[in-house]
Amino acid sequence: MQQTTWDVIIIGGGSAGLSAALMLGRSRRRVLVLDEGRPRNRFAGHMHGVLGRDHSSPLALLADGRAELERYDGVAVRSGVVVAAHGSAPAFTIELADGERLHARRLLVASGLRDALPSIRGLAEQWGRGAFACPYCDGWEARDRRVAVLAASAAQVHQAQLMRQLTARVTVFAHGVELPDEARAGLLARGIEIEERAVAEILADERGSLRGIRLDDGTELASDAIFAGPAPEPNDPVLRQLGADRAAHPMGGEFAAVDAMGRTSVPGVWAAGNVTDPRSSVPYAMAAGSMAGAAINADLVEEEVRAALAASAA
Repeated sequence: MQQTTWDVIIIGGGSAGLSAALMLGRSRRRVLVLDEGRPRNRFAGHMHGVLGRDHSSPLALLADGRAELERYDGVAVRSGVVVAAHGSAPAFTIELADGERLHARRLLVASGLRDALPSIRGLAEQWGRGAFACPYCDGWEARDRRVAVLAASAAQVHQAQLMRQLTARVTVFAHGVELPDEARAGLLARGIEIEERAVAEILADERGSLRGIRLDDGTELASDAIFAGPAPEPNDPVLRQLGADRAAHPMGGEFAAVDAMGRTSVPGVWAAGNVTDPRSSVPYAMAAGSMAGAAINADLVEEEVRAALAASAA
């Protein structure tokens, strides 16, 4: 049986992956999007700061994106868990968890990341519901309310200062973290309280909504919203297997190094979205995917020009 070779296989069907597929589909490329169905923001009921989609479901955005791709005959979106990638341009092989092998001329990795939460009982159950990471994404909804900032590191001082713009009732829970003197002074100067006792548990009411925080000495403090700083872990085994260069990120960890168009150090391989940058909001991921899709199409055109020249000279 003859094997199909796609122009591009995109690993990840989130905002970045679908945006890239849209650009490539509009260029009449044959594109396969493989999606595990586990976007980073699946825990959130609403996304914010997305022009035209503010306070709408992130899953609805992806569903609409997949529906839009149906008008392009060359684009397919399907479920699939990628476990390995081999080869080099223009002949990559992708292996799926069920043993299937797929082939492509180019690859785009848009597989996102995982948020590794601080080890505090009850926090995972509130993630995306009463506990959040980004003041720009979810801070407005906590305006004028009681906000707790869990300082997994000194970086959460900035998070607390951003929230102070939205409410006067902000408490930083140091949770064993040694806050620098300058940062501590800045918090106190703006009326932000500092709680030195360790956090033992995040509390919920009978409906599962956030109720407050229990400290290790048993004290319970009411809270309407929690902001925390999870450790970002890119879903990048494919990029590692292919040998893509990595670089340290200011927010911690190492991520694939890409140029402005998403090109990695591996010829024929691009990456876009949270797999390259934990700060990627939905608009950023969409833009990065769109740029990567255009760059991949341009790269394929250049390859096709070279092939045409070689054929005409034969």
